Formats: sequence, C-alpha cells, structure tokens
Amino acid sequence: MDRNEYLQQVEKRWEKNWPGGMPREVQYPEGEILMTDYLRSRAQQIPDNPCVIYYGAEMTFRQLDDYSDRFAACLAGRGLEKGDRVAVFMPNCPQFLIAFYGILKLGCIHVPVNPLFKEAEFVYEIQDAGPKAIVALDLLYSLVSATREQTDLEVVFSTSLSDWLPEAPAFPIPDLTRIPRQECPGSEDLMTVIRDEAGSCPEVEVELDDIAALNYTGGTTGMPKGCEHTQRDMVYTAACGATFALGDPGGDDVLLTYLPIFWIAGEDAGVLAPVLSGVTEVLMIRWDAGAVLDAIPKYRVSIMYGLVDNMVELMDYPDVEKVDFSSLRETLVSSFVKKLNTEYRRQWRELTGTVMRESSYGMTETHTLDTFTAGMQKDDMDLASRPIFVGLPMPGTRFMVVDFVSGEPLPLNQEGEILVQTPSLMKAYWNKPEETARQLADGWLHTGDIGMIDDHGYLTYLGRSKEMLKVKGMSVFPSEVENLLGRHPAIAGSAVLGRTDEEKGEVPVAFIQLSPDQAGNIGEADLQVWCRENMAGYKVPEIRIVEELPLTATGKVKKEDLKERL
Repeated sequence: MDRNEYLQQVEKRWEKNWPGGMPREVQYPEGEILMTDYLRSRAQQIPDNPCVIYYGAEMTFRQLDDYSDRFAACLAGRGLEKGDRVAVFMPNCPQFLIAFYGILKLGCIHVPVNPLFKEAEFVYEIQDAGPKAIVALDLLYSLVSATREQTDLEVVFSTSLSDWLPEAPAFPIPDLTRIPRQECPGSEDLMTVIRDEAGSCPEVEVELDDIAALNYTGGTTGMPKGCEHTQRDMVYTAACGATFALGDPGGDDVLLTYLPIFWIAGEDAGVLAPVLSGVTEVLMIRWDAGAVLDAIPKYRVSIMYGLVDNMVELMDYPDVEKVDFSSLRETLVSSFVKKLNTEYRRQWRELTGTVMRESSYGMTETHTLDTFTAGMQKDDMDLASRPIFVGLPMPGTRFMVVDFVSGEPLPLNQEGEILVQTPSLMKAYWNKPEETARQLADGWLHTGDIGMIDDHGYLTYLGRSKEMLKVKGMSVFPSEVENLLGRHPAIAGSAVLGRTDEEKGEVPVAFIQLSPDQAGNIGEADLQVWCRENMAGYKVPEIRIVEELPLTATGKVKKEDLKERL
C-alpha cells in the first residue's frame, strides 16, 4: 500500500476515535516561543510562586529566572559562547534547573550526564560531546578531576545538595544528603559565583531551531548517542504534556517529580513542565515511598508520574490507607519491569480515587511524549489488548507500522516496525552522520521498536525488534510474557530474553525477582507450573530466580547484563 494512502486510512481512524473532550491541537499557553521566554514570563506573572519545592526549601520563578541569568553571565565571563556545550553532572536538585536555563539563555548546548556513570561511561560521553564547561555535584567531582586530562573541559563548577536542603527537611531525605560537603580543588563553587555575579545576562540571539541540548540515548544496548534537540522540540513536548497530562496552565496543580531529570522523560516532567505551565513542582532526589506519602498530603500534590513499580510499592506500604490522597487527580505511569494491568488499576482507584494510566510512548530521539492515553480507560479498554497500549499520537505527530525489511506499510493488527514523525524529532545524532542516515529517512524515525496499530488506530508497543523471539516460527514478545508474569502475586519483577535452541530456534528465559516476603516460599518449578497454566505453550519460559534484576538509572532492566547468565 502507498504510504499516503495508508496514512489517510489511519488518520481517519484517529479522527473517528479521538476521545471526547480532548483538544485536537497542542495548546501553547503563550505561543510557540523559547522556553527561556516562558521562564521570563512566569517570573513576571507569578514571581513569588514556588517553581520548585525541595524537601521544604522553595525556589520561586523569580529566583530561577535571576539565578539562571547570573549563570549565563558567569559562563560568558569565562569565555563560553553560543554553540558551546556545557555538561551537567548532577542528580535531581534546584541547581540542575538553574544550570539548564542559564545554558539555554546564552545559546549554549545543554549536555546532561548520568550521575550513576562510572569512569569509562563518563569519559566516553564527555569526549563525544566535547563540552568546554561542566557543572558537577561535589560527590561526583572526584571522577571529573581524575579524568580531566582526557577531556577538553576548561571550566568546572561544583555544587552540593546541602546548598538547597533546609535545616529541617519537610519529609525524609536520602542518606547521601548526610555526607559532608566535599572539597573540590580546581573548581568554582556554583552558588557562590552566581550570587557574586555582577554582570547581566548577555544579549544573545537565540532561535527556536538552534541546537539547545544533546540528550544521550540511555538504552540497554550499545554506546549512547547524542540526540540533537532544539528549544522548538522542548516547547512542543512541554505543551503536549501540559495539554494532555502534566499540569493545567494557569491552574493550581502541584506536580511531584522523582524520576531523574537528566533523563529525557524526567526533563519533560521536571524541568520543562513547571516553567511552561507555571505549576509548582515538588522535586525529590530519587524515589522513596515514605517520602512520597508524606509529600502528597503536605503539598496537596495533584499530579504524579512514575513507574508502575513505584505505585505498587505505595499500595503495599504499611498504613497507606491512612494517607490523604484527596488532592490527587492524575496518575501517569510507565510500564518497565512491572506492567500496568486491571488489578493494579483497581487497587489504585480504591486507594486514591484516581485512574492509573499509561503515560506515553516515545524515546530520546523524539523527546519522548509521542502519544497519549487520556480518555481511553472506559471499561479498562486500554488494558484489554496486548501490552503496552500507548494510545493515539499527539496532535502534529504521526506514526505508522511497516515491514522491517521492505519498509512497506503493514495492514492493521499486524506487527512491524514503528515509524514516528513528530515536530520534536531530533535533528541528528551528534557527530554520527551514518547513524543519522540509517535512522532518519524522509522525516521519519525508524525506531527499531515492534508495534501494532489496531482497527481503531490505537498503537500498541510490543518491544524492541532485537528482543522479539521466534519459537518454532511463532513470534514471542518479551513484554507480553513479562506482563503475564506480573500477574503472579509472588513476582516482584521479571525480564525475558531468548536462548538459542537447536530444536525450537529460540526459547524464552525469564529472570524473576520474587517479592521479599515470598523468597524461599516458592521455587522455579512452582512458577513453571503456573506459566503452563496461564500462557500458550510456546510462550512458556524457562524460569531462573535471581536475587535482584540489574536496572538502569531510569528503571529499565539491563538485559545485556542478564545475557551473560544465559
């Protein structure tokens, strides 16, 4: 089928099945302008409203605007110019937002670096991006110092979590915050130079289509690639989030963020959404169930976004039924280890009165908010099909499912490669023209993901193409087996991989982490019997119980690590 004809058919289904009450266009509160202009506008309109609440300490929109102005002046004073890269090597903290908006105001390029990186990973990304400056947490500074001669870093700023933590935190703080401030010889203290900065933010001509960030792919295989993103990409994604999920512009929403904001989804929720929508963000360094349950009633949190695993942990938390969830109106999740199912949704609705729903489909290359599921939960329709239901494309975004070899569009209900075309599509992979040409063709991103579009035009994500197994000629999708395993009450998480088999071609192998209270009570043989009773024979995996599944910083299973155990 011709692609244009195919798209016309699919778009008719999108039009017909668009949920009632959902906007047909992305809504920009103040137009398609720079994210830094949105910050300046918020600083004028609601200067004293808290943009970030950090364990009780507040940073207002006026402060964020002022501090990021000062940081831009600091960078300019040290010789940085438009187009220079600046690395940010920190966990979640207010300084991250200050650095982010200061970098963008000068027209420099933001390079977030995973704070869990070890030496080889850190050096690879710094050498690949070539930043002239870096902002690093004091607890991570030793790695910067030890590898500095291997990089082109000229300017180094350091900062400490204690710079923004209050003396009496409003809810529990992680143990790492109790580590004394570290000495960082050879660096400048970020907050000191910002407060001492006498210059004003330089006048730099910054355009929406200038490269503003290199967001590195954080997948589970291969070396990361830097995705070139612009402020136009950012403001589109932030507007999509505001329109369909992450805050009502001009409203009184409070957004709770604990996902790592160096990650693209964390950037969308924790760095862009508060500024575009003008909502308050309760920012946490990392996930902590007890702290979350303290923060929700204290700050009247209305929007949560996290992993299914997090919500399950909350539902199992002691005395959780005593927590006041009355302020909560939106619960958005991503299915990584645990997959969203009807039972989890039922339990969450009984506990909080809100409907837990899948957030979106996307990836670093597209700035990640490519679809929405709002308005598709009646009678659990979205959970009746195969995992993972990710809904309809955001306005302005399109996708199709094609044959992996020929690239021809496939009939509805047939699995193939997901292609995405979106206003927030990366412009290229940094310094990788061959990779760029391979992945981008005619404005479409070849995702390498397996998906299916059904009769209603809804997209279902089935996993990575490299993960799909062929068992005696039958297609087995690890995500589907993992979803079925998630229904067993003793299973805390699972990861399914393929083992080569002479007779069957491949055999699924499930690495299973048991719930703490079930370890020792159930064995591999018991789980094998359960699988035979609950899934088609060709899908039944070999069972291997592990103490813990290896996870990335963003909660995805490191399947490359598990391959070594096959």
